[in-house]
Order: sequence, then C-alpha cells, then structure tokens
Amino acid sequence: MTISDPSVRSPRVTAYADARAVLDHPLLVPEPAGAAAGAADPPVGSLAWLRASVARFTGDPQAHARRRARAEAGLAGLDPRDLRQAAAGSPVGADDRHTVVRLLAEELGLPDPDAVAEAVVTVCAGYFGEELDPARAQAADEAVASLLARTTRPTRPARPARPARPAGKDDADGTESTDDEDGTDDTEAAAQRIGLLVQACDATARLVEHARRAAPNGLPPGGADVLLAEVLRQDPPVTVLRRRALADARVGGLDLRAGEVVLVDVAAAAPDAPADGAPDGPAPLAFGAGPHRCPGRAQAVALAAGLLERDDPAAQVTGAVARALDLAATWTAWDGRPLAVDDRVHTPHKAIRRIADHLVDHLAELEARMAGREPQPDHWHASATTTPADLAPFTAEDLDEARSRLVRLGHVWADRLGSLSDAQLDRSPGRGWSFRLLAAHVAGSLDYYAGAVGRPGAGAGPEGRE
Repeated sequence: MTISDPSVRSPRVTAYADARAVLDHPLLVPEPAGAAAGAADPPVGSLAWLRASVARFTGDPQAHARRRARAEAGLAGLDPRDLRQAAAGSPVGADDRHTVVRLLAEELGLPDPDAVAEAVVTVCAGYFGEELDPARAQAADEAVASLLARTTRPTRPARPARPARPAGKDDADGTESTDDEDGTDDTEAAAQRIGLLVQACDATARLVEHARRAAPNGLPPGGADVLLAEVLRQDPPVTVLRRRALADARVGGLDLRAGEVVLVDVAAAAPDAPADGAPDGPAPLAFGAGPHRCPGRAQAVALAAGLLERDDPAAQVTGAVARALDLAATWTAWDGRPLAVDDRVHTPHKAIRRIADHLVDHLAELEARMAGREPQPDHWHASATTTPADLAPFTAEDLDEARSRLVRLGHVWADRLGSLSDAQLDRSPGRGWSFRLLAAHVAGSLDYYAGAVGRPGAGAGPEGRE
C-alpha cells in the first residue's frame, strides 16, 4: 500500500488501487457523527441530530443501507438533464452555493427554495464536523430545525413553471408523492433530503470554481463535460476522504485497529485520463467509491456543467448545433426504420426539421420581445406529425444542406445573444422565460431531437448529452 509521510498519525493513501481498496472495504466508513457530535441522543432538529441521522456518517451497515436507499429514492426524481438546463438558464450574480441548493429545492418541490438555500449554506459551516463558536452553532441548529419543518411532509406540490422538454418528455403536473414504501414519512427520511442539499452545496460550487480557474477564458473544445472530467481528476473539490475502521481490518499491507482513521488523497490517487478521450476507464475518486460513494454524482455534475454553460449562452446554442451535426454525420447509414422514443416517431429528416423549427421559432420570439411586440405563435406541425419527407433516406447531400442551414442559424443566435447584456439576458423584456433560460431550452431541445435518432446501430433511446 502506498502511504506518504508515515510520521503522520493517520496514514495517507496516494495510489489509486490502494485508495479503491480502502473505499470499497465494508469496515472502513466515513467518521461516524458521534466522533464529533458528542451527544449520544441529540435533540431532533439540531445539527448533531442531522449528522447522526444521515447515511453519510452512518457506520452500521444495516442502518446505512436503509438511509442510503431513502437518499437514492429522493434523487431518483431529479433528472440531471432538467437540472443542467435550469442551471444554464439561471441568473448570473448569485452565490453558486445558493443557486445549486435553490434549484435542487425547486426540483424537490420544497416551499420557499430561497429560504431553504440560505438555511443550507448556514448548516454547511458545521456539517462535516468543523468546530463552531456558540453563535454559529446556534444558527446552524436553528437552520436545521427550519429545514426539517420544510422537508417533513407526505406530499410535495407541483414544481414551479420551467421550460418544458420536447413533446413526450414533460412531467405530468399535479402532486407527487414522496411517501416511504410503508406510506409514512418521518424525520429520518427528511434528514436524508437535508443531507443531500447540504452535501451538494459547497462541493458543487467548489467544482464550478475549480473549473473556472482551469479555463479562465471560457469552455474548451468539448465543452463543460470535458472540462469537468479533467478537473475531477486533477483539481477535485474534495481533496481528502477520511475513513474510520469499525473493527480491526487489514487493507493491502496496512493493518488498522478499530477506531483508527486512514486518509485517501483524492488528487494524488487520481486514475490516468482515458486514452483518446474514451468515456470508459477508472472513475475519479472525488465522489468516493464503494458503499459510501456519493449517490448524487450525476446531479452534481449536471448542475456544475449548467452553471459553467450559463456564463456563455451563445456557446450553449452553437455547441448544441455542433453536437447535433456530429450525430447527423452518421445518419447516412440510417436503415430507413423510424425510431420510437417517448411516444413519438423520430427520423433523421424529422430531427433536422425540428431542430431548425426550434432555432427559428425562439429566435423570432426573442426578436419580437426586444422590439416590444407580442411574439407570434408558431404553427409548426411539430413532432406529433411525421411527413412523407421525414421518411426519406438521409443522403450526403442532405447532410451538407443541414450543415449549411444549422450552422448559420447557430451563428445568428450567437451574434444576437452576444449583443445582450447580463441584465437583458436575465431580466428580459416581454412575457416568457429569460433569454438566458430560452437559450438553455433551445440547446436542450436540439440535444433531445438529435439524440432521439442517435447513431445508427447504437440502440434505441435519446443519446443526447446528460
């Protein structure tokens, strides 16, 4: 086992294989809450109670499995694509921590998402065991109590209005149940919701901060996904993972006694980058591994990507055009059989038609609102109709036509968005979404329609960006 600085009381693991051995070991867990909380039975609604109730700090395997299952159930309804689009369309200027939590609270249907975000930021100060002075400790306890009141409920109301996905992808309106399987909802379930918000807060904001530091001049080729993958390997927001032995354990060449702590150096133990940008390969350890790995990795990365894309809405649209054309380059191999996705029929020609429709329609909306006019409703046949032309073979000439048309439309969008100030993008004239959110919606729609066709032979279902 590779351990640096053996003079330090807690050994530090710096090799990837050894780090995985530590994180995968069932007897090595994050330091239990009792190690810092002190009280054996802390009052419900306090910070100590929260730490003692969340899956993250639970050492007992059965209790951890139960609590983790509840946390994962809460995450199951948070679609990373929705979170990414919401983050990409959010106003600039706010604290990224506040934005991350507010968006999650909105998706969870919690009342007063802004108040939830303020409370979570306060709780973060002591959640991971940091020592707080009496005033900050009291503030953290009060914040936990307020969050408990907002998250303990049998049902949640419908989410606030947000850009709809293309036809067939919208969530149903109405009330969504968050009951546990036995029909009850208790404080332990609420603690998992609070824990998810707190654990997403600082870590996601730091991931965005590190990504901006790595790319001060804007997103690199490949966009936010490529940038974040590199940052998670080279400059992760969490640099050290602590694991405490529940019992005597041997990991590699390291013998640990019950209660001893081992440190995993996340950056030093980073795996090598996949060759040629391949998506497969060992996962970076920023989100942990093994039974205590972070269950919200997809949601956190989606939020971070959206916040990075928000900084340049023009690049969102041109990037989506480029991704669509990258897929379209494979459509000359389409076998002529329509693809059924989300109760709609999709073909290459239909995807190009719908992509162009979205680019033209929402650009016309933007221009009308800038001119002080009411936008004219579109009369597209949309995706519910499949025309004979949609079923035609997709040829190399069709691909050339699509490139010429879509690239130019993307440039028109980029020029128009680039001419707008942040105030115009976030507090846009006229009725409707902000122009920043409109750009995020357009990009998401392009990804959806192109992804619905995907790459011939790659299987059914949208391939678009996560």
